[in-house]
Amino acid sequence: MVYIMKMSVDGACRNNGYSNATAAAACVIHKKWGRWETWSRRLPSSPRPTNQAAEITAIIIALEKAIDKSNEMSFCPFMKVYITTDSKYAHGCMTMWRDKWVDNGWVNAAGRDVANRDLIERALELEAEIEEHGDVRYEWVPRGENTHADEVANRQLDDTDRASYADSSSSDDGW
Repeated sequence: MVYIMKMSVDGACRNNGYSNATAAAACVIHKKWGRWETWSRRLPSSPRPTNQAAEITAIIIALEKAIDKSNEMSFCPFMKVYITTDSKYAHGCMTMWRDKWVDNGWVNAAGRDVANRDLIERALELEAEIEEHGDVRYEWVPRGENTHADEVANRQLDDTDRASYADSSSSDDGW
């Protein structure tokens, strides 16, 4: 038996490149009959979050959810996991560049250390676990075809912004 999981992922970062950057990652699992399930995660503030880190983190969430689903099943079907992303960077990391980077000792074509190596290695570990009894495929889609995952990631950032504002605007000055 084959169990198929289709997921869309996206990452979002506000103030990307600045010290006050905030980022979140999201995964939308497409279910039967047009239903879906969403998962999101805020990235920690250290190291400084970036959009690229958020995109890879979204892939990690998807792979974790696929493993969770596999562990929940009373039988062990062959899994086919399809992950769509609108990030050419994340797609390239997981399809085209990874083997070259490993062969080059995690140095990129410009001779620099590969950015987000820790996240990419984590994604590769999770992918390898799935591939013990399944298959993982990545597909790049235009941004307009990935709106649901984008909305979930941005909603996570909105919730974080509201919580931060509430924390900073409350005071205990005895009134």
